[in-house]
Amino acid sequence: MALPVDVLEKTLNRKMSLLLKDGRTLEGTLTGYDEYMNLVLEETEERTEDQRRRLGTVVLRGNNVISMTPME
Repeated sequence: MALPVDVLEKTLNRKMSLLLKDGRTLEGTLTGYDEYMNLVLEETEERTEDQRRRLGTVVLRGNNVISMTPME
């Protein structure tokens, strides 16, 4: 079984899709993280069913993330 930090290490500088507790989906390139799984995403977009919104650089607290999926 892979630990979450190991998965983050393998997906560094790759595009990720994140599902957040509030139901939003963010897609961006993972450029950094820490031991608490706080994340830094670049070129981030927020996706809903009918629209996309560009957010740019996002610093996200790890406790807001439900799931992470590598893209590509």
